Amino acid sequence: MDEQRMWQTIDSERAATADLLAGLTEAEWTCPSLCDGWTVREVAAHLSLAPRMGLGAALGAFARARGSFNRMVDQTARAEARRPTGELVAELRGIVGSRTLAPSQSLKNALMDTLVHAQDIAIPLGVEHAMPLDAAVVAADDLWRIGFPFHARRRLAGHRLVATDARWSAGEGAEISGPVEALVILLAGRTATIPRLTGITV
Repeated sequence: MDEQRMWQTIDSERAATADLLAGLTEAEWTCPSLCDGWTVREVAAHLSLAPRMGLGAALGAFARARGSFNRMVDQTARAEARRPTGELVAELRGIVGSRTLAPSQSLKNALMDTLVHAQDIAIPLGVEHAMPLDAAVVAADDLWRIGFPFHARRRLAGHRLVATDARWSAGEGAEISGPVEALVILLAGRTATIPRLTGITV
C-alpha cells in the first residue's frame, strides 16, 4: 500500500467517522467506547487532535502529564471532549485532506490509529463499519511490529495469527484465525472481536 493510498484511506475513515458522529444522539455520545475509560466523545475528540497538535503543544502536554505518554493522550482527549459535539464533528471533518502527522508519528501509525479508533466508536454502537482489507493488513503489520503501547507480540506470545480473508500472518504457536480486521482489533488490545476469531476465548 503506497503513501498516497494510505492518506486516501485515512481521509475516507475520518469522513465516514464524522458522518457517523453527526447522526448520534446525546446518549450515544456518552456510550462507552472500546477504549478503557473513554466514551465515544473522548475517542472522537482524540481523533481530530493529532494533525492539529504541533511539537510545542505536544511537549507542553507531555510535561503536564509528568512524562507519561498515556496520561498525555488521556488528558488531551478529555480536555478536547469538553467542547460541543458539533465542534468535535467539525474538527474531524476539517482534517480530511490534511497531510500533517503528530510529532513522532509515522504514516502507518496514523493509518492504524484512525482504523482502530473508528472501530472503537462503531462496534459499541452496533454500527457495521468494515476496514479496507489492504489498510487492515498495514495496520496489523504495524501493531505487530511496534511494542509500546500495545505490546501485541508479548500479549500474544505462543500464538500464530492468521487472517482468513487476506494474506497476513504473524507469530508462532497455537493458531488464532479470522478476518484481518478482527485480528487488528485484537492486536490493539481490545476483546470485542474475539467472538469472530477461532483459537482464542475471552
